[in-house]
Amino acid sequence: MDTEWSRMKRKLKIWLAELRAPFLTATLVSIILGTAVAWARNHVFSLEYFLLALLGGVLLHLGTNVANDYYDHKSGNDQVNKEFVRPFSGGSRTIQLGLLTPKEVLSGALLFYSLATMIGLYLTWTRGPIVFVLGLVGLISGFFYTAPPLNWAGKGAGEALVGMNFGALMTLGAYYVQTQNVALEPLVASIPVSLLIAAVLYINEFPDYVADKTVGKNTLVVRLGRTRAVFGYASIVLGAYLFIFLSALVGVTPAYTLFGFITFPLAFESVRHAFKFHSQSTSLVPANAMTIIIHLLTSLLISFGYLIYRFEAMSPSYLFILVIVGICAFFTAHFYLKIKKAKPKV
Repeated sequence: MDTEWSRMKRKLKIWLAELRAPFLTATLVSIILGTAVAWARNHVFSLEYFLLALLGGVLLHLGTNVANDYYDHKSGNDQVNKEFVRPFSGGSRTIQLGLLTPKEVLSGALLFYSLATMIGLYLTWTRGPIVFVLGLVGLISGFFYTAPPLNWAGKGAGEALVGMNFGALMTLGAYYVQTQNVALEPLVASIPVSLLIAAVLYINEFPDYVADKTVGKNTLVVRLGRTRAVFGYASIVLGAYLFIFLSALVGVTPAYTLFGFITFPLAFESVRHAFKFHSQSTSLVPANAMTIIIHLLTSLLISFGYLIYRFEAMSPSYLFILVIVGICAFFTAHFYLKIKKAKPKV
């Protein structure tokens, strides 16, 4: 009995590594943002539909992660990748380490996609057909991210698709299941989130450059080369803050969304670090980590901006959200100082 239980625990740990669960924050923050916009602008919130949208998005994300591992194995990409830096690049490595078979990984991907489809069909029936359209786009683009014959990542379109799926589509989907309407504002609010999650993928492609180039996976980093590609990283990251500023300036989003600028010092430091170490995979790690933190905190701060906009000043809820914003600011400062202290010497 103990032996069987130990085997189950080992298998569970292996699957947790395969799923790359920490990256699910990309789904979480977009669903939160879409729901926050719906509540702030339309005064509607359904916990049931929020949780269903979140679960459906997470399952779709998991399916994409696992399918990507399978097809990177089939193409030989992960086998030849010697510069990967865990957990940012190189996949989960569970197939390469013999912990899971390719058949198990593919079966897992199809299972997650099937469960996501079931939730999507239920939301289509209860909330409207837009859910089906958004879900279908997400499923096709997610599965064929590395799968033939489309292989979006190998054609240099992966970064744009990741930004669209884990930013605009999920934010708009979360907004729609709450309001049963499509609007411009959630799309505009999601643009910085879309750009920052694209930046996460983009910076994580730098350590994979040699392996991707070897197997013909022509990502934007491969097409541009690491020296030129770093300018693209800077443009994506700084462009996110430009959109936060412009959308608030013209009044499409509330002025409170400018809280997103709290993370700008961290973003600036990440860009500087990437320019120095773009071709040194191990030394680049702080930029990989900072980009994930920037995406998470900035996205949450934009959502909290909507929540503050909805609450009346000096109410307990208003003060609570301000405390959360302060915590985000604290973590931004903490990570900034930590990275500055640990920065490799040139």
